[in-house]
Amino acid sequence: MMTCAIIDDDEINRLTLEHYVELTPNLKLVASLADGIAGLTFFREGNKVDVLFLDIEMPHLSGLELLRVLPDPPEVIITTARQDFAVDAFELRVTDYLVKPFDFARFTQAVQRVASRRAPAAGAAAPPADSPTSADLFVKVNSRMVRINFDDVLYVEALSDYVNIVTPKHKYIVYTTLKALENRLAAFPNFMRVHRSYLLNTQHIESIEDNTANLSGGHFVPIGKSYQEAFFKGLQRI
Repeated sequence: MMTCAIIDDDEINRLTLEHYVELTPNLKLVASLADGIAGLTFFREGNKVDVLFLDIEMPHLSGLELLRVLPDPPEVIITTARQDFAVDAFELRVTDYLVKPFDFARFTQAVQRVASRRAPAAGAAAPPADSPTSADLFVKVNSRMVRINFDDVLYVEALSDYVNIVTPKHKYIVYTTLKALENRLAAFPNFMRVHRSYLLNTQHIESIEDNTANLSGGHFVPIGKSYQEAFFKGLQRI
């Protein structure tokens, strides 16, 4: 049984969430609060929950401000009417980001996402807390915010002030630098810098030949001379 709390100043959305929780097996509501200050008091009094459904735009203390001051926040599912806070929210390692209005199916998907993060596969050792196995990033592509799962990324290529993020199905041109994205991916050991212009997800390597990594789907990434020693040593630990 997972426990949860709701912090949302939108009364209609709060009641909707309470109803969704009632419909969800193995999910128990501990508190339903109307603003960030009440939420801060709830946690400072020593209360703990497994999941927090958290609005962003609230008076006095926003949801993101609350997350920044909590020393040990639970799994967080953002519930908001705004899409433009997604990047900041995922930088704070939230589990999911629901844009109002959302239906019960989308709510259930988010809850299942929390459950899968909390319960490793049977027989598998739980990964260290500082070694996440998957996460999402929202990136701005033209006028849209697009969710990309890091596990799906084959490689990232630098294009001057932009990067090309390549997955098996899509290519996303994003206004950022390769260095900035490398820093964002530093906690994910499968991502390695293999060239001054390339980051590579080693999970997708099928073979290596002539200092070129052959990836699934027929993609090829060069391994720069100055990166080869660290790259091959890194492969030995995988």
